Amino acid sequence: MAPSLTQAPRNSGMLSDRTRLRMVERLRQGGVRDERVLTAMYQVPRHLFVDEAIATRAYDDTSLPIGHGQTISQPFTVARMTELLIGGRSPGKVLEIGTGCGYQTAVLLKTGVEVFSVERLAPLLDKARRNLRAAKLVQARLVHGDGHFGLPEAAPFDGIIMTAAARSVPDALIAQLAEGGRLVLPLGEAEQHLWLIEKTSQGLQKTRLDAVRFVPLLPGRQ
Repeated sequence: MAPSLTQAPRNSGMLSDRTRLRMVERLRQGGVRDERVLTAMYQVPRHLFVDEAIATRAYDDTSLPIGHGQTISQPFTVARMTELLIGGRSPGKVLEIGTGCGYQTAVLLKTGVEVFSVERLAPLLDKARRNLRAAKLVQARLVHGDGHFGLPEAAPFDGIIMTAAARSVPDALIAQLAEGGRLVLPLGEAEQHLWLIEKTSQGLQKTRLDAVRFVPLLPGRQ
């Protein structure tokens, strides 16, 4: 279980346990219930995944720039999507589309799943590798590629999570999702929502959820 606020040490400051515990408490108050997710959010040092110049804002509930026109999602969005993906079950293998700075990758790793992550921008992928090494989380397989195509050589996946907004669900991701698996992604352009897609023996079950704002899922790799 995630530590309670009463267990926080007396020290203070942006990188202290108390700061992380306040973040976790906000997540809990916002409706995040899975203790694996809350513990992972507490354990991952988010300040290692943002530039030093904005590290004082690392635990605020806001998205932050990470360069190359991309952002690190706000903590609540990361926790919410992770809970939708793993809540009530223990998926063995997860595909992440959009590695970014590696923060969502790190949170997934801390929940105990095997992570494969695809990023189209080589400089960001290099940054993610450095960040994950700094956080002592090096188990993920990071791949430079176009997220529209998923990662067929490692499929099927028990879960797929996308951290950029698509106009429609890429067919390749549905094909690479195992029966019983979940796909969590933002869809839309001017107006975006999170969607949970579950693959059952009877077909796909699609549920529209929260309004969100993500950068667009772009084709190709750079």
